[in-house]
Amino acid sequence: MTDHLLIVTYLGAAWLAGSLIGLERSYHGRPAGFRTHALVCLASALLMVVATHQGQWFTATVPRAAINTDPTRMAQGIMTGIGFLGAGVIFKEGLTVRGLTTAASIWVTASLGILYGIGFLFPAILVTVITLVTLSLFRWAEARMPSQHFADHVLAFSIDAALNEAQVRTLIKEQGFRIKSLSYRLVQRGTVFEYHMTLQTLDRQNLGRLAERLRHEDSVLEFRLAPLAE
Repeated sequence: MTDHLLIVTYLGAAWLAGSLIGLERSYHGRPAGFRTHALVCLASALLMVVATHQGQWFTATVPRAAINTDPTRMAQGIMTGIGFLGAGVIFKEGLTVRGLTTAASIWVTASLGILYGIGFLFPAILVTVITLVTLSLFRWAEARMPSQHFADHVLAFSIDAALNEAQVRTLIKEQGFRIKSLSYRLVQRGTVFEYHMTLQTLDRQNLGRLAERLRHEDSVLEFRLAPLAE
């Protein structure tokens, strides 16, 4: 192959790999999807092609023998820079952190771009397939395997009708939860007593059951039940 054909092959493979990973992210409605991953992988490959083909773009006055390339420095720069893009897709919504998987997929996509850019095709193709399997089939497996679910729970009572801690623990346990942590607070000039707790359950449906139970509890002034990121 000529150098030009090799460059086209490397960049095309990088673009295709990034596009496939991005399609999976777009399908699941993630903020960084098809175009982002395609461009990240293509840009990483392009920078590595530039680093490994310096002899083609140096001026004619510089003898080829004087060119001493170190593509690993370019790879280090790419991975450092991609951290800023990955951090941009991670955001906190209440007590839930989202975007970690997308940030990881951007990071691995940049790594793949480096491999495609230097022509290390076997590990690049292998990791592309592994990444797609991880993002798609592992999601299916996670949805079907038993796992622990956590929720942030605030329970407020009028100071005159507040349940004691033992009663609250019994109420929570009856709905299939364990209390991992518990704190107390007196608010609104001492007229409202609040329990703030972190709950654990093995059945996500218990969240709805607990909410329904609290909705019919006359002594409860208000409550908040927010699932935490898993």
